[in-house]
Amino acid sequence: MTIDHAQNIADLRAELTVRGLAGFIQPLADEHQGEYVPASAQRLAWLTGFTGSAGMAVVLIDKAAVFVDGRYTLQAADQIDQDVFEICHLIDNPPTKWIEDNLGKDHQLGFDAWLHTHDGARRLKTAVEKAGGTLVDAQPNPIDAVWRDQPSPPLSQIVVHEMAYAGKSSADKRADIAGILKADGHDAVVLTAPDSICWLANIRGQDVPYTPLVLAFAILDDGGGLDIFTDRRKLEDDVESRLEDGVHIRERGDFDAGLAALGDAGKLVRLDPASCAEAIFKQLKSAGGRIVSGSDPCQLPKACKNDVELNGMRNAHLRDGAALSRYLAWLDREAIKGGVSEISASDHLEEIRMEDDLIRGLSFPTISGAGPNGAIVHYHAKPETERKLEAGTLYLVDSGAQYLDGTTDVTRTICIGEPTAEMKDRFTRVLKGHIALAMAKFPNGTSGAQLDCLARHSLWQAGLDYDHGTGHGVGSYLGVHEGPQRISKMPNRVALRPGMIVSDEPGYYKANEYGIRTENLLAVVKCASPDDAERELLGFEVLTLAPIDQRLIDLSIMTETETTWLNAYHARVADSLHPLVDDQTADWLDRATQPISA
Repeated sequence: MTIDHAQNIADLRAELTVRGLAGFIQPLADEHQGEYVPASAQRLAWLTGFTGSAGMAVVLIDKAAVFVDGRYTLQAADQIDQDVFEICHLIDNPPTKWIEDNLGKDHQLGFDAWLHTHDGARRLKTAVEKAGGTLVDAQPNPIDAVWRDQPSPPLSQIVVHEMAYAGKSSADKRADIAGILKADGHDAVVLTAPDSICWLANIRGQDVPYTPLVLAFAILDDGGGLDIFTDRRKLEDDVESRLEDGVHIRERGDFDAGLAALGDAGKLVRLDPASCAEAIFKQLKSAGGRIVSGSDPCQLPKACKNDVELNGMRNAHLRDGAALSRYLAWLDREAIKGGVSEISASDHLEEIRMEDDLIRGLSFPTISGAGPNGAIVHYHAKPETERKLEAGTLYLVDSGAQYLDGTTDVTRTICIGEPTAEMKDRFTRVLKGHIALAMAKFPNGTSGAQLDCLARHSLWQAGLDYDHGTGHGVGSYLGVHEGPQRISKMPNRVALRPGMIVSDEPGYYKANEYGIRTENLLAVVKCASPDDAERELLGFEVLTLAPIDQRLIDLSIMTETETTWLNAYHARVADSLHPLVDDQTADWLDRATQPISA
């Protein structure tokens, strides 16, 4: 069905006029501030047509703007009607600056306090006041008032995440987090991130695409009791009876009463201002609650995988690597014939992956970009945009899956036919950065921001770079993008710790021509230290197992150390995957992993 976005914005403006508002701010967010939101919360897409994973719109009565980061500049230009919306770079011209420049004095600008964090709301309030206006919590959301066919909230079944995959009981996890609360002198914490709640209670769901989450809020007290607030219609069969003692599923409508009870009892309650909705701060404060700002105490323990989770991730990557190798072998045979398209290619990969008994779906929409489409960092192929895989071009495929024992995310860039010298140079510089990061050893206490330059060094020497982070955290049958760790230019004080999983994905993108990215997942591990070492050393274990296209390597700029690493990696890939693939794939695997020399 075609959506008339010009009519949608007209309907919204009419609603704003009725309410006496000069405008409204709509982020791509739901009340949990997660990466993926259910269809019922896709208000930004309904309003603007933009379907990327991060963005915000500000609609005034006489003008409107959409704000996206560098990943989505090309996508936004393609999807958004620029006669209706101005497209702004989220960093260079952020919403706060645009509001200061465009909001009229004494005007009221509406926002939905459930869709903005406490920190975010504070920044917006400052910008609105600088413009001489007032920020107003517009409840209910004015878009909901005019979105006639808005989908209903999700109702997926809650399932128990078994100990064979979780590796640690909910009781033990809750005791650990309660210990953190006690040590900090806090009586309770309100949890708003569904991944924290699912990890803590050892439950999973399917309320949002690609991530096995139950959309819920929760309150954990310093005794380890956990009340989870969600729609109880998600409970089926014997699930509730299988939850551990101390875990209780309450109705979503009881959450307000739960906050009020904390306030009435004078509890000192921890809220994360960077992830908790402003509406919760307001409710708890109005109930008389004593609020202390602090980070979500589940995020760091969740990021440090236990031995069972790490073994599960290894096993998941082993099977995933076999599936990907079957796909790459097929691609090598078929693409050069000219009949493979972006969608048919990604569909075939999904079909192969879905043969696994433990798979529960993809971990994100597959990025299948041929030629110029590969230069769009978060490209999503559609019938009207897809291209055929043609000789003399590059094909970028970034994909992953959700298995009960682990989450995968891997990118490979494939040569279709003969590459140009420039393609080989750029691919090799990306590979050199990938290897430099994978080989890194670093003192305990090092953050990802301190390692980021290793992945960019070779590109920088040629005056090149890429406009995205180098690595993100990955969950254990949870979010494919997980904090608090990351590897990027952006400052991040969170030190990398053993058990954390991060991606290693430098890239290069030449607009309208091609894109290159090589991505493996890495687990942070302890390294053997020299006898005279003064600090404990950490390093990385490579989890992803799939060949890297050696036809794209310019050996003249590779060092012996780099080729030694690549040969050892490919030998491990071949040895690990041979028992899991058919003879035809095994033959291809032998050719794809042949040793090279600088």
